[in-house]
Amino acid sequence: MIPTSFEYVRAKNLSDALKAMGKNTKVIAGGHSLLPLLRFRLAQPDMLIDIGQLRELKGIKRSGGGLKIGAATTYRELLESKELKALYPLIAEVTEHIGDLQVRNAGTIGGGLAHADPAADMPPVMLVLDATFVLQSKTGKRSVPARKFFKGPFTTALKPNELLTEIQLPALPKGVGTAYASFEQAASGYALAGAVALIAIAKGLITRADLAFTGLGDAPFLAPAAAKLVATTGDASLIDQVAQAAVAGVEANDDVHAPAAYRLHLGRVAARRALTQALAQAQRPG
Repeated sequence: MIPTSFEYVRAKNLSDALKAMGKNTKVIAGGHSLLPLLRFRLAQPDMLIDIGQLRELKGIKRSGGGLKIGAATTYRELLESKELKALYPLIAEVTEHIGDLQVRNAGTIGGGLAHADPAADMPPVMLVLDATFVLQSKTGKRSVPARKFFKGPFTTALKPNELLTEIQLPALPKGVGTAYASFEQAASGYALAGAVALIAIAKGLITRADLAFTGLGDAPFLAPAAAKLVATTGDASLIDQVAQAAVAGVEANDDVHAPAAYRLHLGRVAARRALTQALAQAQRPG
C-alpha cells in the first residue's frame, strides 16, 4: 500500500522538532519501526518530523557511575562503544541480535523504545537495569522510570507533544551478572518469549534479583517472583521455582505464531536460562 499524504519537516535542532510536535505528528529517526506502519496505513500522521540527524540527541557519556545515552544514538554506535560494553554488557549482547546489519546501522535505541513493540528485545533490558527516560516538550522536560513507561502494545507514557530525548542508566552493583534468553519467531526475528535477568551477589548470597519478560503479553513486565532469590545462593531448584512462578497467572498472547500455553512454556524456559546464566556470570571471579 501507499502511505497517506503528510507534511515532512527535517528539524534543524531539538527546539525546532519540539515546536513542530502536535496531536497528529509522528517522529522519524531510523524509520525501521515507523515506515511499515505508514506503508500499511496503520499510522496516518498529518506531519512527519525527521530528527535522525540531530547531534543533540546522539552520544554516550558517563554520568556518575552510570551512562547517559542520547535517544537518537544508533544500535551500531552502541555496539562500537567500549564504555557501554564494559559497564552494561547486557545492552551490547541484546543489540547484536536486533534486526539485521542495516537495521543496526540506522535504527536508534530511542526509536525502538518509544515504538514499544510488545515483542521487542530492548524494553525488558531497560526494566532490569532500572533505567530512567527523559521526555521533553517545548514547555519543559520530565523524567519517567522505565518501569512506568511501557503501558501496552505500542503505548507509552509519552504525551503527543513529547520526545524521548535521553536514556539514563544507573550504576550497577558490584558482583553483578546479566543475561538474555529468547525464542524468536523465525521470519521476523521478534521474540515469541524472552527473559532478561540481573543478579548481584555479595559474600556468596544474592543481594538483588530482577527478571523481566518480552513477547508474552501486551507489554514488557517485571516478575516479582525474582525477589525469592534474594538472600539465597540461587540453587537450581529455587531458580526453577522462580521461573515457574514468574509466569503464573500471566495472560499470554495467543496468535498465529504461538498459542498462549506454548508461549508460557517458552517464558519459563527462557527465565530459567537467563537466571542461570546471570548467576554464573555474577559468580565469576573479579
